[in-house]
Amino acid sequence: MEQREVDIVVLSDTHLGTYGCHAKELLQYLKSIKPKTLVLNGDIIDIWQFNKRYWPSTHMMVIKHLIGLIANDVPVYYIPGNHDEMLRKFKDFQLGSLKVTNKLSLKIDGANVWIFHGDVFDVVMQHSKWLAKLGAVGYDTLILINRFVNFISEKMGRGKVSLSKQIKNSVKGAVKFINNFEATVCEIAAENKFKYVVCGHIHQPEIRTVVTDDGPVVYMNSGDWIENLTSLECNEGKWKIYRYTEDAVAQAIDIEKKPKMEETPKNLAASLLQELSIKRAGGNFNGSIEAA
Repeated sequence: MEQREVDIVVLSDTHLGTYGCHAKELLQYLKSIKPKTLVLNGDIIDIWQFNKRYWPSTHMMVIKHLIGLIANDVPVYYIPGNHDEMLRKFKDFQLGSLKVTNKLSLKIDGANVWIFHGDVFDVVMQHSKWLAKLGAVGYDTLILINRFVNFISEKMGRGKVSLSKQIKNSVKGAVKFINNFEATVCEIAAENKFKYVVCGHIHQPEIRTVVTDDGPVVYMNSGDWIENLTSLECNEGKWKIYRYTEDAVAQAIDIEKKPKMEETPKNLAASLLQELSIKRAGGNFNGSIEAA
């Protein structure tokens, strides 16, 4: 199968290691594309809810695929989020074409692009982390219930429903939080002379222009791989939201091939080092991209 070339891919909120993660669909998407640069914008592995008893083969295969990209000199930037925040202590760590950074500045066709996860603007995260973690567990439970409801619904010939989306759209506080988050992000981006700002965190895929006192800013959110199954893609300076549900090519990809190694989280680091020892990546980063 011929892979689709993409200049820049931004993925976030995959939450590998949780029941809600659509790892199979994510792997199909990754196998369908050939990114020149990949940005992992936070909450890739859900360390908050990490459970070594739950690590399906598809989750391991996603990690192996990402390792393969690094081994083949594809620039991969890892920007930790709140669910994988322990990786922030490794800021500026670089191994081959993998670099860990808290935020990323790009220059694309003369326009400044600012990429970060976004949890720093979440009031609950900053002041009541225990409440945020409790909410994360509740959200994961809701996703499990949602899958059961959809299983029954499909058996009855009805379409799928998203309980969490309905809750978020009907609760005024949730809508207000999302609007405030987007406005705050754009105001700070404009103050710092960025034309584009890219976030994750709130699981709401979006591309829209927000007018601030310092001028317009294009706000973009990559969504998630729990409900929306989305990413952001940039080709020749033009951004779009990718939606797995609209991609028949990716959906047809067979991923049944099992990884050769034992499928346990403790093998991740060993696998990375092994891959890089076979082909040492040379840090082939595009000169127009700067990590901040």
